[in-house]
Amino acid sequence: MSTTIRPAALIPRQLEGEWRWAIHEARWQDYLSLGGFLPPPFRLAFDGRTLEMMVTGALHDDYADALDTFFKAVAGALGIPFKPYRTASWERPEIERAIQADKCYYLDPVKIRKGYASRARKSNDVRDYPNPDLAIEVDLTSPKADRESIYAALGTAELWVFDGKVLTISRLGRNGQYRRVERSGFLPLRADQVTRWLLEEDAHDYDAWTRRIRAWAKRSLRKKGGTA
Repeated sequence: MSTTIRPAALIPRQLEGEWRWAIHEARWQDYLSLGGFLPPPFRLAFDGRTLEMMVTGALHDDYADALDTFFKAVAGALGIPFKPYRTASWERPEIERAIQADKCYYLDPVKIRKGYASRARKSNDVRDYPNPDLAIEVDLTSPKADRESIYAALGTAELWVFDGKVLTISRLGRNGQYRRVERSGFLPLRADQVTRWLLEEDAHDYDAWTRRIRAWAKRSLRKKGGTA
């Protein structure tokens, strides 16, 4: 006997926060099937064993947007080249991993050039785009899939995770594992400096908040050599 589940039936009536569901012992084909079945606002992640389905809420998206604005303001103020890819879905069948980031970026000049070249060809094929160098994740609830291992498999050099109170920055080591670090390897700043701008600085005037970040970055931060 087969059962048909309508996507709308899975969506909570009031999306007040993050909602996550998991299918354990899933296969790559399960990810592909659900990806073609579930409409927005569902977002999927597959770590090779667990398939996570997620719906974000207003607070989640507010934090994600603020982190994106902060990153762009600091990088722009310091003249650090980058290319954003927002919530792009990174599907890699060769390693059977996939994730849709909250925010992600290229910082490697070679990847930036490839990204622009693919855009010039109007390609919408993820195979034409390298994996991101830096990803931002907002986790107000505990992930069901091992999202960190997905980024590690993609070779994403740096991962920022914000839980609503604390931002952690982790760097990918040669052993293929992430290690928590005090400072970003791409922007010359500490994790606690990011958190302060998210939680302590007045952001009621978003444009003024962004301008203050840029002024602070130019005044207080020194650009590192390279993007290692």
